[in-house]
Amino acid sequence: MKDLFGNALLDYQNGNYTEDIITSTNISDDDVLPLPYLFRGFKAMPKLEQKALNLAKGSILDVGCGAGSHSLYLQQKGFQVKAIDISKGAIEVAKQRGVLNAEVKAVLEETEMFDSILLLMNGTGIFQELSLVSKYLKYLKGLLNTNGQILMDSSDIKYMYEDEDGGIWIDSNSNYYGELDYFLSYKGEKETPMKWLYLDFKTLQLACETVGLQCELVLEGEHFDYLAKLS
Repeated sequence: MKDLFGNALLDYQNGNYTEDIITSTNISDDDVLPLPYLFRGFKAMPKLEQKALNLAKGSILDVGCGAGSHSLYLQQKGFQVKAIDISKGAIEVAKQRGVLNAEVKAVLEETEMFDSILLLMNGTGIFQELSLVSKYLKYLKGLLNTNGQILMDSSDIKYMYEDEDGGIWIDSNSNYYGELDYFLSYKGEKETPMKWLYLDFKTLQLACETVGLQCELVLEGEHFDYLAKLS
């Protein structure tokens, strides 16, 4: 990984903002990810994220923290927050912005225990593919204190396979339709492609049952997205 995402965040943080991140997938064209959006305050966050932050309690782990916007809000509310991300640049930015406990780390390397674990901005993405969901959920469950919770959002992207007549065209011989190849570029340089998973709620619920987690639908967004609480 070249950490182009981290480089972009550092540029913005250090006043060198000249262009945005470009993303695409194997089923979608180029899309602009504006850097200012990654530095947004609570009022500019989608309702799903606001709800998740309002439900967070106790000691909190912010997984894939990015520029640290969620962690900063919770920290300001008086919570003890640990922010982790695999992007070295993102963690540097989070620290510069004032996140007190931020570490370059993958979630499967985390060993501390928490009351709340946040996976936001399509938190299921880090699961990469359907076959790995149970592995991640088991691990996350093992990081929870008694009566702990996981707050996670994702989207059912079945709509992206709709034709002009409203029919859904998904190849039954291919992988789960939410498994995507994700591409990112910044300032003309391409990041190493990665796997990214969008998970519909029913599939998440079934996966939770297999590992002994309760899965509750907390809130639905305006565009096939949802917030789930796992406990």
